[in-house]
Amino acid sequence: MQQLARRWQRAGKAVVFVPTMGCLHRGHVRLMERARQLAGRKGRVVASVYVNPTQFGPNEDFARYPRDVQGDQRLCRAAGVDVFFAPGDGEMYPADFSTAVQEEKLAGGMEGAARPGHFRGVTTVVAKLFNAVLPTAAVFGAKDFQQAAVLRRMTRDLNFPVKIVVAPTVREADGLAMSSRNKYLSPAEREQATVLWRAIQRAQEAVARRPVAAAQLRRETARMISAQPGARLDYVEFFDPETLQPARSVKPGTQMALAVFVGRTRLIDNGKL
Repeated sequence: MQQLARRWQRAGKAVVFVPTMGCLHRGHVRLMERARQLAGRKGRVVASVYVNPTQFGPNEDFARYPRDVQGDQRLCRAAGVDVFFAPGDGEMYPADFSTAVQEEKLAGGMEGAARPGHFRGVTTVVAKLFNAVLPTAAVFGAKDFQQAAVLRRMTRDLNFPVKIVVAPTVREADGLAMSSRNKYLSPAEREQATVLWRAIQRAQEAVARRPVAAAQLRRETARMISAQPGARLDYVEFFDPETLQPARSVKPGTQMALAVFVGRTRLIDNGKL
């Protein structure tokens, strides 16, 4: 991959990268379409599939995370991807691997607090993928809002010559954000899972009239989630979209993010209020 990328560099070709963990869906296709727009007809689009073990906690779903490499290849081919890159664990993490990348300002709250070590794994693997693919730009989805912010900071701080592009969240007709983990949901759980998007919409309606205390909105969101028999709130936060600092008073422009267990499946979503 790196040798190919160097040839592209010498030829002056734009290389746009879409890193994924596979089990691809229409949301990923949108990322690839955006990558093609950025690369142009003469550029190259690379999509990677790698289920990264270092971003999963010891009691998380690494072993059962959905995998479909052949289906992913077909989808990437249909989407016009030039190179499908699927490295193995031995290539990414040799037995004596002992180096990590860690962002220390934006990664502490929300997903970082709920999943200790998660972002250390994300930044490490993305840095490695950037060094393998040597992209001029990389496209990420807005559903993982904090992840995009952390990776943008890492890219800036470590002087990667990569433009970070964040594409809008792609939703099902009922508002559920597309996610590979949606495959885990039973029909009843799938219906309840729409509560994440409905909670964001309710918060948008509330702050459109007047600023609301974050503590009050947090309580209202928790009640809304708990009304679903199979749902359990992990966290809900209201924060500045640039600094990720928590907001005490929530108003239009504040960002909201939440994580909810629906059955055994942990889902995340976010939206601008």
